[in-house]
Amino acid sequence: MMDETDKKIIKLLKDDARAGYGDIGAKIGLSEGAVRKRIKILSDEGVIRKFTVKIGIAEGAQAITLLATNPAEPTQEVSKKIQAIPNVETVYEVTGEYDIVAVISGMNVTEVNECIEKIRRVEGVMKTNSMIVLRSA
Repeated sequence: MMDETDKKIIKLLKDDARAGYGDIGAKIGLSEGAVRKRIKILSDEGVIRKFTVKIGIAEGAQAITLLATNPAEPTQEVSKKIQAIPNVETVYEVTGEYDIVAVISGMNVTEVNECIEKIRRVEGVMKTNSMIVLRSA
């Protein structure tokens, strides 16, 4: 069960995934060892699933792709296949007209487009609607 301290650690890691245990500890009043232990527990429990490098829009390209899936295919299985594709940063299963939202990032638009093409070929994907991100707030 996450407490307020765990939430603070997660927020700091979201802001800077390279933050050191000592730096995090200094900001929230814990020792380096205590932070290390909490992060390990959060990782073991699946609260923290991966640490990533997020490229800024100025240095790379990003897209959001909405996907409609075949009702005969379990959405969770399609999501797993999409998550395994390189350059797919995040996958959300959602309600509404589309079943899945994939956030894609790459070094350039060509790399992002290649990823979108791979997603379109995943079994169970019936329709996609992709948007290139122009600016992040």
